[in-house]
Amino acid sequence: MGMTSDHQRFETLVGALLPQLYRYAYWLSRNRSLAEDVVQEALIRAWKSLDSLRDDSKAKSWLFTIIRREHARHYEKRRLECVDIDTVEVAETEHSPVEADAELDDLRRMVSRLDVAYREPLVLQVVVGCSCDEIAELMDLTRAAVLTRLFRARQQLMKMADAPAEAKRSQNGMP
Repeated sequence: MGMTSDHQRFETLVGALLPQLYRYAYWLSRNRSLAEDVVQEALIRAWKSLDSLRDDSKAKSWLFTIIRREHARHYEKRRLECVDIDTVEVAETEHSPVEADAELDDLRRMVSRLDVAYREPLVLQVVVGCSCDEIAELMDLTRAAVLTRLFRARQQLMKMADAPAEAKRSQNGMP
């Protein structure tokens, strides 16, 4: 294939998926700047190995796998810098958080507390919009295993969401 047709093929494969790739990288890293770096590096790797993609219908799982590996590679090659907490200034916010934002933050915290085996398929489905079959292919699992992990992730989230309400009731002496 010539350079122009390779370029067109790559643009076609990546173009529609780019927002999903960024969302996935962001959920993996929880850092916008790092997510952008991971996606950039992943796209470079994808471009260099475009010939290895034999079936364009598999591009989505191929690209998500590259994102996942690039994210892991980031932590292998870099040690997290330690920060002296006594020197860090905490920014004061003038506005109190909006109730919806607080609920979203609570949900993000609960999702981040899930075991990665449950968190990853849930994020791929809910945030990225992958189907169960795509998740199965991406994570090298059976469809049944993906469905089981999604079910368990939701069960754990419901338990976490119920825990604060139960704690409040027991503090107030209610059953």
